[in-house]
Formats: sequence, C-alpha cells, structure tokens
Amino acid sequence: MVLYLLLVYAIVRYRARASDGNIEPPQVFGSVEIELSWTIIPVLIIIVLFLTTAGVIFALQDAPKPANALDITVIGHQFWWEYRYPQFGIVTANELHIPASDPQHPRPTFMKLTSADVDHSFWIPQLAGKTDILPNRVNELWIDPHVPGRYEGQCSMLCGVQHAKMLLVAYVDPPEKFDAWVRQQQQAASNAAAVEAGRQVFEHVSCINCHTVRGTQANGQFGPDLTHLMTRSTIASGAVPNTAENLKQWVANPDDFKPGVLMPNMHLTAEQLNQVTAYLTSLE
Repeated sequence: MVLYLLLVYAIVRYRARASDGNIEPPQVFGSVEIELSWTIIPVLIIIVLFLTTAGVIFALQDAPKPANALDITVIGHQFWWEYRYPQFGIVTANELHIPASDPQHPRPTFMKLTSADVDHSFWIPQLAGKTDILPNRVNELWIDPHVPGRYEGQCSMLCGVQHAKMLLVAYVDPPEKFDAWVRQQQQAASNAAAVEAGRQVFEHVSCINCHTVRGTQANGQFGPDLTHLMTRSTIASGAVPNTAENLKQWVANPDDFKPGVLMPNMHLTAEQLNQVTAYLTSLE
C-alpha cells in the first residue's frame, strides 16, 4: 500500500506541465570515478566474502580428529538406519546415541556414511547439514553437539515407497549417560527373562536369517540388530512407539505399519505370535 501511495505521489508531483516547455534536463554522459566505484567496490566485497567462506569450508573439511573422537559407521537401508560403533563393538538401529561435547574438552563424533542398497540422505537439521549416502561410496561427516537432548531428522533422498517413514532420531547424551548406554549395549541379550518358547520360534522361522541377537545363534545382517530392542523408543524406523502391542502387530503383518517394507509376513499362528512377542519384549 505504501509503495502504491509513493508511486501515485511521484506521478502527480513530477508529471509534465505545459509551462515546462521543451527544456531537457541536464545530460550526463558518463563519469569515470562513478564507474570505477561501482565496479571496484563490489569486486572487493566478493573477494572478501570468497576468502572468508573458503577459510571456513577448509577449516570444517580439514578439522583435525581428536584422539578421543567417537567413530560411527552409518548404513542406510530400505527403510531403516544401521549404526555401528567400532570402538565399542556395538551395532544398533534407528536410534543414534552420541555424547555431548564439552567446549573445554571436546569430543566430536566422526561418521562414515554409506548405503546397503539405494541412495539415501542423512539430515538432522539441528546437528549438521545434509549428507548424501550412496552405494559403494563412503562419505564423511562430523558433528560436535554441546546441548543434550533428542534431535529428529529424516532421510531426505527419495529412496522408495517408505521413504517418508525413515525417521532419524539422535540422542545427545551427557557423557556419563552415554557411557552407561554403551555398557548396556555391550552386554549379550538377557536369556533369564526371555521366554524360551518364543526364542525357539524366533530361531526356527527364519528370523535369524535377517536379524542379530548377540549371545544367540541369530546373526543375520539384513535387518536391524535386535539385541537391545526394548531400549529403543520406536520400531519400524520411527513409524510407531515401541510397545508390546505394536511389536505383536508388526511381527504379524509389517505392511500394516509400512506398506512395501522388505520384512516379510512369517504367517505365525496366534500362539507363536504371542511367544515371539514375549521373547522380543525381553530383549532389554
């Protein structure tokens, strides 16, 4: 509205009048000083911006890796995330745990990212920029979060029918909490609380061909590691909360939650389904 008012004022105030005659305004045929100014000054601004940006980029890309840095291998799958911690011998899925870094004693997290199948993209906006994950290629990313909390992201590369349900969840834990989580993840699955019948079903209906449960004969590599399944807040890569009822429905028919998911329906009986659910809920 203000722009239109100014436009009307200019049209009325500076319109041609009969008294003006045919007098032309003063003609300017160029100024070397002005032309040099509007050429040199922008060039200098661009040079300063370029040098500043290049310095920051090189500092980030060539950042020295501290001896105490955490190493994580991130593997994108259709349609879930696998996280490997080679320093601790841990393999987990869908929920990334990293320690908060103290500015006085930094402990950044260095990640190597690759794909087991198609193109994916790792993006947690509050922690880092988007990094593509490609088959047969390893990209690298490092982050140095200082504030503990739960951070969410998303696979940002269309990777199939369940791309929208490929949630990224990162927990930035205080150092002592992260160390406790590592100790828990390093333990084998607890058999004391497991339902033996459910374990037997799990091991005899091909579940072990895709999933690993450390401390048992299950050592499949195609699906998420289930050793400490019940320490995760969600299942199906963030599709639904991790509850016994949702676990039961997920095992009974994965397509109910994620149509097109690669996990098959094992066609268990009602009794077998209850037994497997009881076993899975014991994996803490």
